[in-house]
Amino acid sequence: MSKQLEKLKSSRYYGLVLLAVMLLFFYGVFKILTPNNFGSPSNLYNYLQSSIIYSVGGCGLYFIVVMGLFDFAVGSNVVLSSIVGVILSKHFGYPGFILGCLGCGALIGLLIGFLYNRLNVPSMIVTVGLMLIFESVAVFVTGGDKQTLDESLRFFSGAPGNIILALLAFALMYFILNYTKIGTYCSAIGSNEFTARNMGINVKKYKLIGFVLLHTFVGIMAILSVSYGTTMTALTGMSTMSRNFQPLMGTFFGVAFRKYGMPITAIVVGEFIIAIIFNGFVALGAPTTIQNVVTGAALLVIVALTARGGKGSVVK
Repeated sequence: MSKQLEKLKSSRYYGLVLLAVMLLFFYGVFKILTPNNFGSPSNLYNYLQSSIIYSVGGCGLYFIVVMGLFDFAVGSNVVLSSIVGVILSKHFGYPGFILGCLGCGALIGLLIGFLYNRLNVPSMIVTVGLMLIFESVAVFVTGGDKQTLDESLRFFSGAPGNIILALLAFALMYFILNYTKIGTYCSAIGSNEFTARNMGINVKKYKLIGFVLLHTFVGIMAILSVSYGTTMTALTGMSTMSRNFQPLMGTFFGVAFRKYGMPITAIVVGEFIIAIIFNGFVALGAPTTIQNVVTGAALLVIVALTARGGKGSVVK
């Protein structure tokens, strides 16, 4: 009986039920507290529209977080890639917009991965320094002016465009995790880097690949972000850092639920849960301070849960 119970607790169905219970719990709490301002079908649709953007970023972050790495430059890359995409879209239309965001994102990932391997310092230090540089580059490129995406290029601002692009991103992650060596090797490096190296895995190579994949997904996130908001403004003074944490929380859901074999589902549902919590406090009229407290508390709880996974959760 105990063996059957253990088997059930490690199954995909148990993970799905756990996610469903969490989702219904938070929805129910805020629906009871503010029934008129929260949780209508149209509200839920809007929550999904915003959370799907962060889900794409969360999928990208998964590739490095499972290796115990972290990246503070995600938000600055979203801004810079969005700006590059919008500028190129004015000359080349959709091809310029899409390739500008994806190309800028991937190149930044390549740069971060290269510098991380060469400098041999913690990823947090490398990415904080580069975040400041990318913010300055974005201001230099725009001259401080707000960049607006043309109305004729806003296919990805809502359904079905954003859903299609997000599903393609999720399918890409699924393919990489299940049909390439990358997912297996990234997990092996995170579990025990020394053992992975002794097994013949080129650790530096796969860390570089992890950063490139992360920021390619950030490029997709940039497409969705600037399409949804229609404008993007360059920011300085670490102001882009706030864009790092919501996709990161979804990633932690993915890491926590990977033992059930469903990291992508967990990231998507996790981001939706986070969107419900944020919008629930907005519906209650809670001040921004309270929302920040809840965000910080949620991060601590999720990190505490995922840290039980062992060595792969150590930031390097």
